[in-house]
Parts: sequence; C-alpha cells; structure tokens
Amino acid sequence: MTQASDAARAYSRANGERFLDELKEMLRIPSLSGDPAHAGDIRRMAQWLETHLAGLGLDRVEIMETAGHPVVYGEWLGAGPSKPTLLVYGHYDVVPAELADGWQSDPFEPVVKDGKIYARGATDDKGQLFVHVKALESYLKTAGAAPVNLKLLLEGEEEVSSPNLKPFIVEHLELLRADVAVISDTSMRSIEEPAILHSLRGMTYIEIEVHGPRDDLHSGLWGGAVHNPAQALAEILARMFNADHSIAVPGFYDDVVPLTPEERAMIAKTDLTPEQYMASTGVPAVWGDAAFNIRERISARPTLDVNGLWSGWSGPGPKTIVPAKAGCKLSCRLVGNQDPHKIFELLKAYIESLTPPTVTVEVRLLTTGKPALFPFDSPAMQAAARAYVAGWGAQPLFTRGGGSIPVVADIADLMGIPVVLMGFGLDDDGLHSPNERYSIEMFQRGIETTIVYLEELAQM
Repeated sequence: MTQASDAARAYSRANGERFLDELKEMLRIPSLSGDPAHAGDIRRMAQWLETHLAGLGLDRVEIMETAGHPVVYGEWLGAGPSKPTLLVYGHYDVVPAELADGWQSDPFEPVVKDGKIYARGATDDKGQLFVHVKALESYLKTAGAAPVNLKLLLEGEEEVSSPNLKPFIVEHLELLRADVAVISDTSMRSIEEPAILHSLRGMTYIEIEVHGPRDDLHSGLWGGAVHNPAQALAEILARMFNADHSIAVPGFYDDVVPLTPEERAMIAKTDLTPEQYMASTGVPAVWGDAAFNIRERISARPTLDVNGLWSGWSGPGPKTIVPAKAGCKLSCRLVGNQDPHKIFELLKAYIESLTPPTVTVEVRLLTTGKPALFPFDSPAMQAAARAYVAGWGAQPLFTRGGGSIPVVADIADLMGIPVVLMGFGLDDDGLHSPNERYSIEMFQRGIETTIVYLEELAQM
C-alpha cells in the first residue's frame, strides 16, 4: 500500500466518531420514496447530500431532476485521464418504518447499542453509500487527491423499483462515462467472511385474476354448480411445481446458465445447514429442489413465489358466498441468461393452458428486472478481492446474490462496464424489517477497504 492510502486509512480511524455522527444526521431524515407525504423529506435528503459533498471539495455537485425524485450527482476528476474512472451508485431513499411495526425505538432517531446503529436505512443503503463518501473524503483531506477519478450517482427511488433511473442514465451516458461501477447494497454472512457478489437475480412479477360469476353468489342457492374462482386459482397454483419441487412451467429453465463446478465449490463455502436455515427463518422444515444445496437455491437458481392471495370474504363472522373472482401475485427471481419478458410469456401461456373452461383468467405483467452475471476473474473483481485482504483483513468469497438490484444490469448493458458489488452489510442486519441495524465495525472496515480499492483500481 502507498503512503497516501495509509494516511487516508489513519484519517478515517481518527474521524470515526464524526463520520458516525454525520451518518446519524442522514438517518434522521425519513426519506420514504413510496409515500407522497414524504416528498419534502426526499428533497431534504438530496439537499443534505449535495451540501455535504460540496463541502468535501468535489469538482461538481448537483441535484438533477427526474420525472420523480431527484438524483444527486457528484464528481471528482483530479486523477486525470490516464487513471480509471469509478462510478459509485447508491440510493438515499428508504422503506416505511413505524414504532407499531415492532421497533424498539424511533426508527428515525438513531440509537447505538452493542456496537450497532439502529435506524431505518442504516444498512439499506445510507450507511453503505456513505462508506464511499468517507473513503473519498479521507483521500481528499490528506493527500489532496484520490488515486482514481470518481463519479457518484445517488438516487432516491430504488425502494420503488427505480422507475426513472434508466431514462436518466440513457440521457446522461456521456456525463456518467466510467471504466468500472461499484455498488455497496449487499451483505455477507458474518464479519469474518466478506463476500463479493458477481451475480444478482432478475425479476418477473405478475398478477393473476380468475373470474367466475358476474357477482358474488349465495353458496346455498348456487354452490355445487359453479366452479368457485378461489378453488380454480388454487388448482392452477397447485400445478406450478413438479413433485420434486422444480418449477413446472415449460421452458422455464431453458436459458439458465449452469453452475460450474468451481462456482458450486465457492457457494458451498457459505452454505447453510437445514438447522441454521430453520433457526433463521422459523420454518419447520427446509423446502426446495433437492438437486441443489440451500445456498444455491436462494441465490443461484430461479424461483417462483406466491406473494399474495385474495378472494371472497375475510372479515369477521361468516358470509356464505361463492366469490365472483380470486387473484394472486406471483414473482419469479431469475438468473442469467433468463429474459424477464420471455418468462412472462411462458408463465402466461402455461397459466392459460391450466385454466378450465368454467372460469376465465387474466395474467398481467407488473414489473421486470434483468438478472446480472459477471465473471469473477475480471481485473475489477480481482482488485476488489485484494482490497478486502488488505483493508478488511480477510480473503473474500465470490458468490451469487439472491436479491434484485435492477440498476446493476442497466449500468452493465447501457454503459458496457463491469459492476462490482462490494457489500458491507450483514445478512441479519434486518433491512426492510423492524430494528434495522448496521455494525459500526462494518462501517469502519468498509471505509478502509474502499480506500484500498481505489488504490488497487489505479493499477488497472
């Protein structure tokens, strides 16, 4: 490591308490992107970031409008054209949180307890995006320069599926031009087992509605000669899986990139025992395709899940009816090289083929996201691995992530650059749940690892 990175790491340690206090300021702003009542808080969060970045000495900082919530853009290009440019993506919006959800303290008044900071957005994603801001500050306030050029793309709509981010990227391709992108919005199993994700799953999300009679019917007068739409829907859903728990939709697996023996060996290093999985989830038994281990099922294989069901009467007391309709929402997590629109067409055709003539069905596409799969032997990935060894203190594992971050595929496709997923959270940080938390040690190690990563990238 160079003298500059050593000085930057020393600065980050010396200013750790201040960094934490600044993070608390961010966490106090309830930047809920999905609630129109909090549009002012989203704007306030963007303005806070703009002011903070400008105070660090960036070349350019700007709040840039979209059709929805704004993007905060910042750049420091002082390393010059001979050095790589790194695009840092993060999101400053959060999901809703209320004390009544089961929080032990006000979700927007950060509390430090047992080495963790508790607040909505602590790990998803304010704490993790702030790692990159503080790494850049640590260089600028010591050496006066970073080893590489940096551009920051911070959005306020990730938690509502980023509807305006792709158009923003398309419109500003030249402004955002970079050699590598890095995103910190993922996690690892334990603090001593850092992980670099080289894959994220995509998404096909649909809604099914089964229609029977024109109106709800009295079950005593009409039941027995009307195919109940709720029953018909249950019959359709029951045929979505084979006896071995694989997905029964014809053609569903056709484009799945097979796991290599090397990948399976790496994934096995982070596998869960049935006992660990049951303890983490509260389920009485593990379920799924036995041809794959638990970690493969939840990260490297496609899925089909019922996300919601509705029909008939669910209020207090009886109401003996045959409902006029029944519905459900289904989501499929997809892996490379599955096309979300092709999967929708396969689902639609199969569901329609299962639908009996006694009812009608509508299958609607709600949202999609492309999966992302990157080679883990690329220079950008290997630079990240070296950074974890030097900055984190442990050799990272390359693995696949089970979640979906649509911008990953968008950046790769539109900009033609690799995306490195350097997560600094823990799997049990409770993102989207009550009592979301972020380990202060993870925050500090993340800053130091990012400092080293900038130095490693400069050698590419």
